[in-house]
Amino acid sequence: MARFVLTGFTDEYAPALAEQIECCKKLGLAGMDLRGVYGKNCTELTDEEAKALKATLDQEGLRVTCMGSPLGKISITDPFEPHLELFKRTLELCKLLNVTRIRLFSFYIPKGEDPAEYRDEVMKRLHAFVDAAEGSGIALLHENEKGIYGDTADRCLDILTEMDGGMQAIFDPANFIQCGENVLAAWEKLEYFVESVHVKDATNVGFVVPAGYGVGEVEKIIHKFSAKEGLRYLTCEPHLTLFEGMKNLEQGEVQAGGRFVYPSAQEAYGAAVNALKEILIKCSFDEAKGENGTWIR
Repeated sequence: MARFVLTGFTDEYAPALAEQIECCKKLGLAGMDLRGVYGKNCTELTDEEAKALKATLDQEGLRVTCMGSPLGKISITDPFEPHLELFKRTLELCKLLNVTRIRLFSFYIPKGEDPAEYRDEVMKRLHAFVDAAEGSGIALLHENEKGIYGDTADRCLDILTEMDGGMQAIFDPANFIQCGENVLAAWEKLEYFVESVHVKDATNVGFVVPAGYGVGEVEKIIHKFSAKEGLRYLTCEPHLTLFEGMKNLEQGEVQAGGRFVYPSAQEAYGAAVNALKEILIKCSFDEAKGENGTWIR
């Protein structure tokens, strides 16, 4: 039986924890990929804040599904030791929050320079992450992203092969589009390593749109992803455009310059989740009874 867990970067819905909880409950998410809460990044939480967060989410029947960290989002020429210490601190926070997954990146390459020139240093740093996490039970998930070493499918494959089982992949269709990659070709190269998909679509010129309205082949990706064994994650990361003036015009959504725009972050987030659910229904999935945020086929 294919099973998907729906999660999201709920700080795009609202910064306050109470509203992020509202997002999960209102839109049917199993939990949050934690990025921003209490006015800070998830990697900056104190022990007391992490414990309080877990207690609150436990009470609400929710959980942190992944630490949506910015680890690896520094320049490859920046000092690494402080960043490695931040990674180790994030591992400690994972234990306090009972989180078994960390999202990370593969370092920004100086503009205009050849990423190949920095490959050895990138791999050295990523190996240091893998070594630090060994035995922790925490999965390290590399996300493809503009401007980092792992921006293309080939370089993502290079990373995942080099890490030799120490790292899995988050597949972000919109990020690949914005790097000029063919999404289906990228999937074919990386499918074996993909543990999670960030549900984010984009037009051929890079404007982010709800899933199914761009060229990210999201329905095909989800269909292919559903063939993989085990529990899999679909994470909403809308990055949609807000338009304050819309509230004076009409309800719902409009397209302007090829973009969908919304009067509030909450409506934008709702549109993103609903677009994902429409695709799941097309792929013959149903929401599991009694399992918030789980879809089965």
